[in-house]
Amino acid sequence: MEFEQLLEEISQGSPTTMLVVQVFLVVFGTLLLDFVQKRVLQRLHRRIEGSKILWDDALYTSALKPLSLLIWLLGISFAADIVGKQTDAVIFEVINPLREVGVIAIATWFVFRFIQRMEQMIFIRAEREGRHIDQTTVDAIGKLLRLSVIITAVLVGMQTLGFNISGILAFGGVGGIAVGFAAKDLLANFFGGMMIYLDRPFAVGDWIRSPDRNIEGTVEKIGWRLTCIRTFDKRPLYLPNATFTSIAVENPSRMSHRRIYETVGIRYQDAPKISTIIDEVKAMLSAHPEIDQNQTLIVNFNQFAPSSLDFFIYVFTHTTNWIRFHEVKQDVLLKIIEIIEHNGAEIAFPTSTLHLPDGIRLGGPGGETINDGRVATEIASR
Repeated sequence: MEFEQLLEEISQGSPTTMLVVQVFLVVFGTLLLDFVQKRVLQRLHRRIEGSKILWDDALYTSALKPLSLLIWLLGISFAADIVGKQTDAVIFEVINPLREVGVIAIATWFVFRFIQRMEQMIFIRAEREGRHIDQTTVDAIGKLLRLSVIITAVLVGMQTLGFNISGILAFGGVGGIAVGFAAKDLLANFFGGMMIYLDRPFAVGDWIRSPDRNIEGTVEKIGWRLTCIRTFDKRPLYLPNATFTSIAVENPSRMSHRRIYETVGIRYQDAPKISTIIDEVKAMLSAHPEIDQNQTLIVNFNQFAPSSLDFFIYVFTHTTNWIRFHEVKQDVLLKIIEIIEHNGAEIAFPTSTLHLPDGIRLGGPGGETINDGRVATEIASR
């Protein structure tokens, strides 16, 4: 009986019944449209899943939830318009502005998701292909794009709500001058961060140091105002970005080679053997697999030191790894010791010779007088 009564009321066209039917049809159509778009997107995703294009997968992932929300927003707002026209209630006058602001918010959400997904896809594709991508540059571009989207969305939303954007922009220009003077340090750090992103003197993960300041460590994060550096004693060091515009920064992480520069001294009595030792050391370095033969390789007698005849080695290793470098350097120095000992020479150490012009008498008044050379020999032997 109730179903028959409902059909009779619908056939008679009562306003309340027609309103319910229209709202029901709108909601049902919204639900059906949402279901269809999900099915269509799933089929499209199966086709583009193996594609080499980056943006198609990012577009699908980013649009899935915002598109459903957009369909429901339009459907519910349309149903609310139907109810508002039938009831003439004042509260339904806000439906149009809310719908427009909601569309702007959903579009902003979609663009945000798309930018974030594109950043992830860039790193995933680079890792899969074995390529290196500068994380600092990608983060900087992502932040600039998101900031641009926020500013555009706010201005469009204010224009939709009836605000005069030209007046706001004019006020912002005048106020920006005052803010610039009041927050010059903040702006200096902001533009300092921009210069780091554009010039890229270092990136996240690089080991940097400054000869001008007591700064050395690994870069952990580059923000808009601060850069975080983890020192070698594992303490975080936070530096304003403006600091890097006025100091010199070394980036050892980008070195192409590491240098071995050592001086070795042998005794003066081994002077006849120094030429042979230098030749053998040079031959050893020329045959060493860890020494880059395309770089400078020098082994030469250098100077007459107070207690030794010094020669130096100047070479570059293939590796830039700090631990591996010291292993190579140790091997080179041990081979030099072997060469010196093989030639019957010895590495010099600091010695002093005492000369007594009048000699020295041993054994009391009747003892023997020893000349200068014997004094030096006796002192050295004892």
